[in-house]
Amino acid sequence: MLLPVIQQPDPRLREISAPVEKITPELKKLAADMLETMYALGNGIGLAAPQVGRLCRMFVCDVSESRDQPRILINPVLASHNQEKTKRAEGCLSCRGFEGLVERYAKVTVRALALDGKKMTVKADGLLARCLQHELDHLDGIIIMDKAEPAPPDRQDDAKKII
Repeated sequence: MLLPVIQQPDPRLREISAPVEKITPELKKLAADMLETMYALGNGIGLAAPQVGRLCRMFVCDVSESRDQPRILINPVLASHNQEKTKRAEGCLSCRGFEGLVERYAKVTVRALALDGKKMTVKADGLLARCLQHELDHLDGIIIMDKAEPAPPDRQDDAKKII
C-alpha cells in the first residue's frame, strides 16, 4: 500500500523516534509499504518511518541502480565512522524542491536489527554511507535543511537521487 510522505514543516519530522520494542506483523507490513512507497516515487533511495508519520526507529533504503537490493534497518545506530568527510548535494522526499550540499562521513558502520530480528552490521561508503546517515538523521528529528548549504546549479545534478 502506498503511504503519504509527510512534508516539511510537519512537526512529526522534528520528533525523535522511539525504539522498536518488538518486531510485529504490523511492523513488517509498514516496512513493505515503505519500500513500495519509496520505489513508487521513482527517485527515492531511502525512506524513514517518521516520513510516513510513524515515529519508530526504522528506515528502508535501496541505492542499487537496478532497484532490487532493499535494506530494512530497525533500531539502527551509527557504530563508527572514518574522519574523512565529503560534501555532496542531497534532496529529501519530505522536503520536495529543496536541494543542498551536505557534509557527511565518507565511510560508516551501522548496526541494526533486520526484519527477522537478527543483528546486522552494514559497512558502507559512497552513496550508501550518505543514505544511511540521512535516514539516521530523520530518526532523530533532523532534516537536510538543518545541515545543508545551498547547492550551486552545477552541483544540483548530484541530488537526482532523493534520499
